[in-house]
Amino acid sequence: MKKVDHNSHLFKIRHSLAHVLAQSVLEIRPHAKLGFGPPTETGFYYDFDLEEALTPEDLKDIEKKMKRIIKSNQKFEREDLPFETIAERLEKEDQSYKIEYASDLKDKGETSFSIYSNGPFWDMCEGPHVESTREIKLDSFTLDSLAGAYWRGSEENNMLQRVYGLAFETGDELREFIKNRKLAMERDHRKLNSQQQYFVISEEVGKGLPLWLPNGTVLREELEKLAKEKEFQAGYQRVATPHITKENLYLTSGHLPYYSDGMFPPMDVDGEKFYLKPMNCPHHHMIYKAVPRSYRDLPLRLAEYGTCYRYEQSGELAGLLRVRGLTMNDAHIYCTPEQVKDEFIRVIQLHLDYYQMFGLKDYWMRLSLPEEDDEKYVGESEVWQKAEKIMTEAMEEAGVPYESVRGEAAFYGPKIDFQIVNVVGREESASTNQLDLIMPGRFDLTYIGPDNEHHRPMLLHRAPLGTHERFCAFLIEHYGGAFPTWLAPVQVRLLPVASAFNEYAFRLKDELSSEFVRVEVDDSSDSFGKKIRNGATSKIPNLLIIGEKEQSDQSVTWKQYGSREQQTLGFESFRKVLLEKIKNRRES
Repeated sequence: MKKVDHNSHLFKIRHSLAHVLAQSVLEIRPHAKLGFGPPTETGFYYDFDLEEALTPEDLKDIEKKMKRIIKSNQKFEREDLPFETIAERLEKEDQSYKIEYASDLKDKGETSFSIYSNGPFWDMCEGPHVESTREIKLDSFTLDSLAGAYWRGSEENNMLQRVYGLAFETGDELREFIKNRKLAMERDHRKLNSQQQYFVISEEVGKGLPLWLPNGTVLREELEKLAKEKEFQAGYQRVATPHITKENLYLTSGHLPYYSDGMFPPMDVDGEKFYLKPMNCPHHHMIYKAVPRSYRDLPLRLAEYGTCYRYEQSGELAGLLRVRGLTMNDAHIYCTPEQVKDEFIRVIQLHLDYYQMFGLKDYWMRLSLPEEDDEKYVGESEVWQKAEKIMTEAMEEAGVPYESVRGEAAFYGPKIDFQIVNVVGREESASTNQLDLIMPGRFDLTYIGPDNEHHRPMLLHRAPLGTHERFCAFLIEHYGGAFPTWLAPVQVRLLPVASAFNEYAFRLKDELSSEFVRVEVDDSSDSFGKKIRNGATSKIPNLLIIGEKEQSDQSVTWKQYGSREQQTLGFESFRKVLLEKIKNRRES
């Protein structure tokens, strides 16, 4: 979700609602001590130190009081006061947290403090706010939940009670957000995982190190198969690299010491330091360097599904979205300066092919550029400007919408992120693609040009499908666990209506298995109705009903997931249609 501009009307509404919330809580808890009450990306919150904690039942009463205050048309008025005056007022009202905060600001050199008043309530605050509470629509907000929060985020301080609210400019926007959030919770890959069993995180193995169960392994392998086919057709060559490497490789790349916080501690091997690799790039550079290269060898496209290891903080780990062991759809393209723009366009087109296949329509590119005159970006400014020109021209020729932002480039070159909006409206970065201006020099990569002289190649990093872990999480949520046939862990389930037809069902299973179709037979003692329900609960894309008529006619009755209709056709006709669907990776 995109951040709201601090000067926008929506930001002012949310900030003002935080003050109205505090005013309402003080009506029922007059001795409450106030913490902070800022806007958020979806609404607002306020922290309170209370003698008697609020309960979920209190939220309805507080919300009613907020609406009464809003209807009274209170105006927000600003005053700027010296520290002595504001400290005296806060002392009088026994607002110790605010006194502490104001004193800290004074110690940092602040001499004037702004407050905003609305009705009888006032708060130390920088603003901005709406001019009057009448600007807030009564159906555009709701109190959402209660939580605990340490004062100023430190576990050494008191625990306060936080009241969260949701707020938008209109009631329709609020209702749409609540609907999408409910859908997001239902489609959360961790919840679907508990039902469909894709992966497990084992304490015995370690946090952030997922074990892939059979259903999840199908997703991984089908994505890898897809990428290998697409990359083969696009002229990539596959390579494989080890999981560990000597320290010197990352000293050469510059990742050490600057990236050490994101790496696992080194291990000692025969008196030398070895690291679990956090990225594949340096290994690929060594493969490029292994043999002399000519301009006739370029572009050289090296691809690998390589597993990397990154030391993410425990509190940031989240299912498959944030892990410590990740397998990347990685590739590096080494090319001449004359080839780099065309190669970049080819990379963009590969993204678009994948997105079309997965039915993604809401996406754009985000071009991250260096801050002007910032010394952290390595290399000459002229080279950066040329790289920016190349990437901009490539994006414009590809015809994909894009935005440019300053100050977010990698230290070794500009990058683009493909931003996509998922099924519940949440914005995500699907993949990062970078034009590297530094590594060819650090690794002394060269090729012999037509002039028989040594030249530096240009270098593109790309990973259209990101990591298995993150992209599988995205697809689980995107499809809600109901995958298209080519990607489904179980592609076909045969349902004999009685045990007399099990033999025919297993014969059909064997014929489909010989074509590498993932198929199973439900020969349980469950009723036929329950077998149908189990198939729907498991989100099997193709159910084949087998009865007396089907057996005698050598046919099947075909029911597809999400459809109430079913059709009876000869088994050979069904097999032909099914294999075509799988081969083309299309449902229709």
